[in-house]
Amino acid sequence: MTSTAAAVASVLLPAAWACAAPAIVSSPDGRVAIRIEEDGSRFSISRGGDAVIASSPLGLELDGAPAFGALALERRDDVEVDRTIPLVATKAAEARDRYRGATLAFRERAPAGRRLFVDVRAYDDGVAFRYRLDGAEPVRLRGELTAFVPAGDPECLVSLAKGAHEEPFERRRVSQLREGVAYDVPVACKTPSGRTAYAITQAHLADYTGASLWREGGALRVRLSAPPKRPAPAFVSRTGLTTAWRVVMLGDRAGDLIGSHLVGNLNPAPRGDFSWVRPGKAAWDWYSSPLAGMAADMDSYKRFIDFAAAAGLPYYLIDAGWAKGSAAPGWKALPTTDIGRAADGIDMPALARYAAGKGVGLLLWAHWEHVAPRMDEVLDTYARWGIKGVKIDFMDRDDQEIVEFYQRVADATAKRRLLLDLHGAYVPAGLQRTYPNFITQEGVLGAEWNKMGRKVTPQHNLMLPYTRMLAGPIDYTPGGFRNGTPASFAVREAMPETQTTRGQALAMYVVYDSPLQMVSDSPDAYRDAAGFDFIKRVPTAWDETRFLSGEPGRDIVLARRHGGSWYLGAMTAEEAGDGRVERVPLDFLPAGRYRATVWDDGGTPNEVRRVEREVTAKDALSLRLAAAGGAAVILDPLP
Repeated sequence: MTSTAAAVASVLLPAAWACAAPAIVSSPDGRVAIRIEEDGSRFSISRGGDAVIASSPLGLELDGAPAFGALALERRDDVEVDRTIPLVATKAAEARDRYRGATLAFRERAPAGRRLFVDVRAYDDGVAFRYRLDGAEPVRLRGELTAFVPAGDPECLVSLAKGAHEEPFERRRVSQLREGVAYDVPVACKTPSGRTAYAITQAHLADYTGASLWREGGALRVRLSAPPKRPAPAFVSRTGLTTAWRVVMLGDRAGDLIGSHLVGNLNPAPRGDFSWVRPGKAAWDWYSSPLAGMAADMDSYKRFIDFAAAAGLPYYLIDAGWAKGSAAPGWKALPTTDIGRAADGIDMPALARYAAGKGVGLLLWAHWEHVAPRMDEVLDTYARWGIKGVKIDFMDRDDQEIVEFYQRVADATAKRRLLLDLHGAYVPAGLQRTYPNFITQEGVLGAEWNKMGRKVTPQHNLMLPYTRMLAGPIDYTPGGFRNGTPASFAVREAMPETQTTRGQALAMYVVYDSPLQMVSDSPDAYRDAAGFDFIKRVPTAWDETRFLSGEPGRDIVLARRHGGSWYLGAMTAEEAGDGRVERVPLDFLPAGRYRATVWDDGGTPNEVRRVEREVTAKDALSLRLAAAGGAAVILDPLP
C-alpha cells in the first residue's frame, strides 16, 4: 500500500461558533459535496451543482436511554487521504483510495451533554458517513433516523428485501414505491437532470447489523434488521458504537459505478498473507441435476473431477448430498446430518487425493446451521481431508447474529487457507476486502432459478451489472449451455434451459464479477460445444475493468484486462428482432496490434460464430447480437 497524502487538521469550535454554519465536506476534485447541518440533524449531497440527495434526516434511535437532545457542532477533525491499495483476486489489481474526510463531534447543549460523532468521507465517485458513540458500556439501538430523500422524484431500480435476497429488479419512481415494504440495497437511480447516476448502499457491517430501505413519503428510510428472536432492540453493541457506512455511489452514467472501489475502500485492509488465494472456475453438480439423494457416489464425483481436469478448471464444487445423513433438496438443516462425515460409500480424503492428482481442488457445500455450532471442528476436518474451500448456504437473513457469523466464518476459513462462498446470503458490504478468501457470494436471483421458474429473463440479466453487482462479487452461476429464447424456454429441474443465447452465456463470464465462477452445466453439455473454448480460457480475476456502453435492463459492453490481454463481454436484453450489430470502438487499447477472437451469436440460440482478425486501437469491432443475445471477445497483443 502506498500513501501520497494523509494530512489531518483539527478545529475546536468556540461556544460562540457552535451552531454558526453547517459542515461541508467536498471531494478531491471539488465536484461532490456532502453538507451536514450545524445541529447534526440533516444532510444533503450534490455533484457538480446537481442535487442528488435533498435535505434528509440523520440520527440514532436509542433503546433504554433518553433520545439525544439539541446538538451543536463542537469539533471538526479533517483528513485528506490519497493511497493505492493492492488487491487480491477481484475486478482490478489495485484500488485508489482518495478522499477528503471529517469527523464531526456534536454535543448536547444540556450540561454534561453526550457526544455523537459523525464520520464523513467525500470521494470523487461517492460519499459515505457513519455514526460513533464512545464509551465502555453496550449501546442498544431501536434503529437509525437516517433516511435518503432523492432530489425530485427519480426513476430507480429496486428489488424487494426478502430472505435470501434473490428478487428481480423493477424500475419505479420513488413515489411509486410501496410503503410498508422493505427494499434491498443497492437502490440505483438517476437525478432528474440526468447528469448523475447514483446508488444507495452500505459498507462495513462488521460489529453491526444489516438494513433495508423503506419508503416514507418521499424518503427512503433506513431500517435495521433485528434477529428473529429479538425484534427489539434491533442491535446491541459490546461497548460503544460504530455503525455501518451509509454510502451513495456517484457517476456520470449508471455503468460508471461498476468500476468503483468505494464499498471495498470503506472496509479494513487484509491482515496477513492472502497470496495463496487462487481465483478460478469450478465444475458444479447441482445445476444440471442434483446428486443429493440420487447418485452421490465416488464414480459420479470422479466424473466431474475428470471433466474439470480436462477443461483446465481448478475446482469442483460438491453440492448438497455428500454428508452423512443428508438428503435432497438440502435446504433444511436435518438433525440427522453430520457434516463432519461423508455419506456411506464416499471416501472424501481419497476423493480429494484423486482430484489433487489431476490438478483439481474440491469445494464442499454445507448448511450454515450445521457449521455455526461446530465451526472449528468442521473446518479443521475439511482442511485435514485436503478440501480447498466451502460453500455455506441458507442464512437467509442479515441481522446482527448473521453478520457476526459472516465475520467469524471468514476469519476461520482464512486461518485454514480455505476459500469461502456464501449462498442464501445478503448483498455484499465489502467484507471481501478484509478477507480476500471470501471469494464470492450469492444474494442474487441467479441462473439456478432457471430450474424453478421464468424469473431469469434477459431484462433481469441486464439489470444485475448496474444494481446488485455494484456492491461486490456476484455468484450468479453462469454456464448454462442449453440455450434458447423467452418464447422457447421451458422450466426443467434437471438439465435446465436458459432464456438467452450461447453468446450471452459466454459474455456473462466477462460481465459478471466473481473471482470464483461456476461452470454450471453437466460435462455432457460442454462436449464439443460451440464456445466452450472461450470458457476454458477466460479468467475470473482482473487487473482492470472498464465500462464501455449500455443502459440498465437493455444492454452492456464491458471490458476487462488480464495481463496484456483484454476481454470484452456484450449482452443485450432485446427480445424482438434479430441480427443487431453492436459497434465497439477499441480506443481503450494501448498502442500496438492485437489478435481479436470473437464469439458472437449464430443462426440459432445454441450456436456461436467464431472469427479472428487483426486490430488496433483505431479500429472498431462489429458484434452480431441476436435477440436476448451476446458476444465475447479476446484481444491478445501481437509481437
